[in-house]
Amino acid sequence: MGIDYAKVGLKVGLEIHQQLNVGSKLFCSCPPELFKEEPEITFLRRLRPTQSELGQIDPAAYFEFQKGVKILYEANKASSCLVEMDEEPPHPINIDAVEVVLTASLMMNMQPVDEVQVMRKTVIDGSNTTGFQRTCIIALDGWIKVGEKIIPMQAASLEEDAARKTGTEDEGKTIRYRIDRLGIPLIEVATAPVIYSPKEAQEVALAIGRILRDTGKVMRGLGTIRQDLNVSLPNGALIEIKGVQELDLISTVVEYEVLRQLGLIAVKEELVKRGVTTQSIKPDFVDVTAVFKETKSKVIRKAVDKNQKVMAVKLPLFVGLLGRELMQGFRVGTELSERAKFWGRVGGIFHTDEMPNYGITTEEVEATRKTVGANESDAVVFVADTTENVADALKAVVERAQELLTGIPAETRTAKEDGTTRYMRPRPGAARMYPETDIPPQAITEEFVEKVRSNLPEPTDKKVARLMKQYGLNDKLAKQIADSEYNLLFEDTVKQSGVQASTVSAFLTETLKALKREGVQVDDVSDDQIKSIFNTVGLGELAKEAISDVFSWLSKNEGKTVVDAVAVLRLKMFTEEELAPIIDRIVVANKQTVDKMGKNAQGMLMGAVMKEVRGKANPELVSKLLKERLK
Repeated sequence: MGIDYAKVGLKVGLEIHQQLNVGSKLFCSCPPELFKEEPEITFLRRLRPTQSELGQIDPAAYFEFQKGVKILYEANKASSCLVEMDEEPPHPINIDAVEVVLTASLMMNMQPVDEVQVMRKTVIDGSNTTGFQRTCIIALDGWIKVGEKIIPMQAASLEEDAARKTGTEDEGKTIRYRIDRLGIPLIEVATAPVIYSPKEAQEVALAIGRILRDTGKVMRGLGTIRQDLNVSLPNGALIEIKGVQELDLISTVVEYEVLRQLGLIAVKEELVKRGVTTQSIKPDFVDVTAVFKETKSKVIRKAVDKNQKVMAVKLPLFVGLLGRELMQGFRVGTELSERAKFWGRVGGIFHTDEMPNYGITTEEVEATRKTVGANESDAVVFVADTTENVADALKAVVERAQELLTGIPAETRTAKEDGTTRYMRPRPGAARMYPETDIPPQAITEEFVEKVRSNLPEPTDKKVARLMKQYGLNDKLAKQIADSEYNLLFEDTVKQSGVQASTVSAFLTETLKALKREGVQVDDVSDDQIKSIFNTVGLGELAKEAISDVFSWLSKNEGKTVVDAVAVLRLKMFTEEELAPIIDRIVVANKQTVDKMGKNAQGMLMGAVMKEVRGKANPELVSKLLKERLK
């Protein structure tokens, strides 16, 4: 995007979170599994912020409380117990999960702590039934090498995953969460803010992800890994961006955040140049409902018909700035709108930089301007909703407009699928963390550390060399498998099935990527099902050419087996007895060519037979039978 990142002073720090596959949750023995059926149990709660020991209230917690929402929790007995419901104290910490984090920490040259001390981190968005998340530091102060650069690693922690949001009701007043994910162990790894470009951020995340996969104990699939980014510019602010799920999106997210901050810095300079001050942006809200009595705008019409209000506020000398684009599809007006949505519980805002539009006429815009006393150099923002919501929304708009003059506010944002971000909440304060009193400290002894150290997994470079030597893979396939989420599955599958290593590795890397691009839900097919596909190939009961078809079918048919797929897709392999008459018929049909070419006709005949029996015959068997016929 043509930005000199060194010149603008970009700094990025990464926090990588990944679910651990250790058989049970962090503080109980429930399995770490999600359910798709209707819940067997539901219960309703409302969370409230509390003061810390110093009498402080965390601003992020207070922000969530202000929304006035209730939380409806959904559970089933197979994946949740009274611990997740906060009706029973947590059990002792899962020592297998501690061992996995310790393993990853030592691979990143970190220093283990002497004692695991579980802490509570305030969370009041409803994603934890307790109102906090349990977390503990396992190791500190390490480093990894990425290219020629040493990246300091600040900490490796073990924490419980949160419940997953499944929807809202009552116009957003009730949020539904499933607690099946709550309590699944997560490793969190944090780097120092020494990353200076979007490309480097992606490379560092890839290197950390590789180390976590090398432990062989991390979960795979969408939602199992989440990358948070801390992005800052010297003249901007430290922005925390949460929930980047795709590794390939990291560089785009950083690029867009830099554009957003540079755009906001330019807006501040323009406002100062125009002579705007924070004092000149006043919370003087004017009722303009009468202007829109006959409006054709659907949103405003709906509000007016419900006897709700349309209120407006003037932003002096702001004309043209609210429509200015900061990043793809995201304007200065979007900044104001996001605040209004959160603090005012409204659907969004209207502003004069985008008018006439949305069914609002030029006459209505002019009448609104006149009512609030705005001239041509001013912008006007107006909102339609209940009196209370409109007042809260416009108050948030004025505050955000004033902040445009004081600098970029430090805040938490959430990543969207296109790499842009949206406002999530204010940055959490220092009063957010306090000790967990229900779980005793767990010592990390020297003996435990040495036991883990002596069994560390092989690093990626050694693994690549071994895969090439042991399985005869070329350099490209060996690197792809070593970097893949499927690297352990690859070795198990080759050993079990006896299928050629190059066939298995090509499918688990290149073919699966292609299927994913085609929209196949690759995460819906389990490791055991993948092994079963290749075992069936190894037994000669499925052709290599049919692997993708069977995989795709299994992804759409939950609970079905490879045997079911073979039957439904009619992929049952021809026996020698069934193949013989087909081959004889094709040889007879091509008699003239056979007489002319003799044994050299084998290639042409092979192609003709395989075309007819595609996916249902073993090529080696076809070749053998043809050779016999051509003799």
